Amino acid sequence: MNRVLAVAILATWLAGCHAGAGGSARSQGQQVDPAQRVAQVRAAGKTGTELEVAPLRDPQVEDLLQRAREHEQAGRVREADQALRRALEISPEAPDLLQWRAELALLGRHWDRAEQLAYRAWELGPRVGGLCRRHWNAIAQARLARGQEDAAGRARQQAEGCKVAPPVRM
Repeated sequence: MNRVLAVAILATWLAGCHAGAGGSARSQGQQVDPAQRVAQVRAAGKTGTELEVAPLRDPQVEDLLQRAREHEQAGRVREADQALRRALEISPEAPDLLQWRAELALLGRHWDRAEQLAYRAWELGPRVGGLCRRHWNAIAQARLARGQEDAAGRARQQAEGCKVAPPVRM
């Protein structure tokens, strides 16, 4: 099983176990590790059965993305975000870069910013597929972190609308 998916399932299960233990929704939402939130968002974008279209990138943007990956892997979220901001100066309407920044905002516990970035990425991006599901799952995680259970549920419903039905084979 994909490691990210396994972490997402475990995090969901643990959240469910903890929810039954009492406490306010707000305190429960804030107790989830931000890395688990991001793992859930990224796992939601991967199914392995869909065609994903990747844009051609400026080589300068590719270099900045590589730096952002390295910084994130090393736990330097602020530096990763700075590299992505510079990449967005070159490609200002790249929904995948905005989404990545939203996920970094989740890591930094900047819930409002994460939701705003993910929504802007959705506005610019595809309305179906893995990236679309990541947008809405990031929005749901930001809302959960703020204790907005109903609003998070609506975002999860939006994510379901991003699924692409396979073609009918005759």
